Amino acid sequence: MTKNTTPTKFAGASRGTLLLALLIGLAAGIMTAVLLATLPSGPAPTMQTTGKALVGGPFSLLDASGKRVTEKDFAGRPLLVYFGFTNCPDVCPAGLQVIAAALDRLGDKAGDVGVVFITVDPERDTPELVGKYAASFHKHILGLSGSSDDIAAVTKAYRVYAKKVPDEERPGDYSVDHSTFMYLMDGNGEYTRHFPHSVDAAELAGALTQAIEGSAGGPAS
Repeated sequence: MTKNTTPTKFAGASRGTLLLALLIGLAAGIMTAVLLATLPSGPAPTMQTTGKALVGGPFSLLDASGKRVTEKDFAGRPLLVYFGFTNCPDVCPAGLQVIAAALDRLGDKAGDVGVVFITVDPERDTPELVGKYAASFHKHILGLSGSSDDIAAVTKAYRVYAKKVPDEERPGDYSVDHSTFMYLMDGNGEYTRHFPHSVDAAELAGALTQAIEGSAGGPAS
């Protein structure tokens, strides 16, 4: 009668596989220990990231007299930038009134900060029209306009949303839906912060005063 030797063979193979696995595990453990011993001691290094908001940049526009105005004209002093249009029914006038009140609070220092009101409606807002409109709120607010390409470039640089909206009650007429932030740039033309158009005049004046003092103390950071 022939004996069945298959189980014995499987048992031997299992023991061999187990022994091989143990040897591989032991070798891996020794290798890991060697690698760890070669690494420098102390806390793990941390990665630091820095960056700045991509708001602002070069622009070239026209004032009421037709003179070309660029960001370089405000180098060395803070610049407050506000976008809107002269046919704006309430939001833009409210924002400009806040800016005017803040400038009044600055007194003699009002001239130490540049303030520009840039139209988002160059089709209707000529440089002369927007210039007179801005100045009607305060003498230190400079109204700027330009070609459609000029305005498209500056609104893109400041990440401003602006879209023409047809007037349903008056066919052929339109309004402009747009973002209403005020952007504060430092003396180097770098973005510092922004405010909603409804910001309190006292808060805005305080921020402008701080920006002026920062520019007077040296290059803006």
